[in-house]
This record gives sequence, structure tokens and C-alpha cells, in this order.
Amino acid sequence: MPEYVTDADDPRLADFTGLRDVELRKSLESERGLFVAEGEKVIRRAVGAGYPVRAVLTTERWLASLADVLGDAPVYVVSEEVMQGVAGFQVHRGALASMERLPVPPVAKVLEGGSRIVVLEDLVDHGNVGAPKQHTRRILVLEDLVDHGNVGAIFRCAAALGVDGIVLSPRCADPLYRRSVKVSMGAVFAIPYARMDNWYDGLEQIRAAGFQTLALTPDQGATPMDSVEMGDRVALLLGSEGDGLSSRWLREADEQVCIPMSPTAMEAGVDSLNVVAAAAIACHGLMRGTSIHPGRQQP
Repeated sequence: MPEYVTDADDPRLADFTGLRDVELRKSLESERGLFVAEGEKVIRRAVGAGYPVRAVLTTERWLASLADVLGDAPVYVVSEEVMQGVAGFQVHRGALASMERLPVPPVAKVLEGGSRIVVLEDLVDHGNVGAPKQHTRRILVLEDLVDHGNVGAIFRCAAALGVDGIVLSPRCADPLYRRSVKVSMGAVFAIPYARMDNWYDGLEQIRAAGFQTLALTPDQGATPMDSVEMGDRVALLLGSEGDGLSSRWLREADEQVCIPMSPTAMEAGVDSLNVVAAAAIACHGLMRGTSIHPGRQQP
């Protein structure tokens, strides 16, 4: 039965406190082993991916639409004003769920494939999203991206274009932080990911698993992404928002690749794309020659 709550400071709502306070949420979520999903679609996708619901905070308007997915989890119903007071912002999608985190698999598990992937309805048209993966062929490796929104957007690009998995460097932002989950529209639940234990030697394990490593750089002297010769297993390396890939990872990569810029844009000083736009284009190039739709090859 739903419980009606009228006070934003009610201790039952502790999982949802200060959602805009990044440092508070990092410590709280780590301590309690939880993350927050926002909105009906994202909550449904999290439940569909197997994440247990701890509690739900919602308004009367959204209560009925979530009834079939919540099970026995406590449901706290509040007014719009109380919701904003708890979260610290206006929750346009009307519902928040605190979810139990699941263990993150080791890097080796993501590299070998066969990890759980769920279907994201109406996210993309590609028929292979949600299909079982028997052999990991294409992955992204993210080095020190610190913006949660960028990480979420890259997960969405990767899931939409059929990338098999993502490996994060130790300092990369948390894909299950609320903004990452929201921006990805639940794509963080659709693609297997793992986090390296050791940045310095992190690429060694990926190469040992048979992956060709391509380092994306704005340097127009690098090999164009659309003409690089790719083997059976390829890892595309993406660097941080400000500095890009570290010099170590650039040196260690098998090949440096770029997205060709327009000469006119270069003359005007526009010599690169932001990391999300670059990731979307590069993911499309990464999947060149792989099966997007059954029976159809990318040109």
C-alpha cells in the first residue's frame, strides 16, 4: 500500500535526499549500495534489467502507471512541492526509484562477451539491441570522462549502434549516477560495462584479449576513422572532455584515428567535436562491416 508523506525531511525519504549534491550522493550511494532512476521509462528499464527496487517516491498522478513493476517495495506519495523539496529540483517525469546496485563484472567478463543485455523499446530501430552476444567484437574504452551527462550520452550512442561493451578507467564518472542514467534513457542498463582496477596497465589486458586498440584524437594527421583497417576485435579509446586521451594511451594504442574536419571549419578554428558528438560518429565508424540488422551489412 502507498504511504502518503507530507514532510520533505521525513527519514523514510532518505534515499532521495539532495539529488543535485554530487559529493553527497556519491558518498550516500556508495555507502548504501543504491542508485536513483528517474521517470517511468527508466524505472521500468532498470527493473527489466534485474535491479531490485528499494523504494519509490512519486506523486499521485504517476502512482497507477507504476503499480505493475514495483512489487513489494515501499511507495511514498508526496505533493509536487514536497517532491521538489526532497530532490532539490522539479521532477518533470513524476517518479523516482532508489534501486539496489548489482555487482559490476570484471573487465575480463565484458571482454569475453555473453553478458546480460536488455531490450530498450523505442530507443532505436536496430534489431540487434538486446540480442544475446556470443562474442565481443566492438567495445569502447573511456579514459577519465568526469561529466556524468557525457558518460550517459555515450552509453546511449553505444547501445543504439550495437557496441558490445564499455570499459571504464578507474576515474571515469559513474554510469549509474542519476544524471548518467537519465541522459542515457536507461541505456546504461542495456550494455555490459566494467571498470579497470589499474589505469597504468589497463590497456594491456584488452590487447591480451585480442583487441586492436584505436585511439580517437582530434589530430588530423591520424588515420581517418572511415578508412582504418579493422580486425575482428576492436577497442575504441575515448579521452576526457578537456585534455582527450593521455599521452600514455595514445602511445600504447595500435593506431591513432581521427574524424576528418571540414577545411573551412579548420580555418575558422573549429578543429574538433565535443566528446559525445565524436563518440556517436566514431561508434558508427567502429561498427562498419558488422551486422546491424540480421542479414544486412554496414556499407
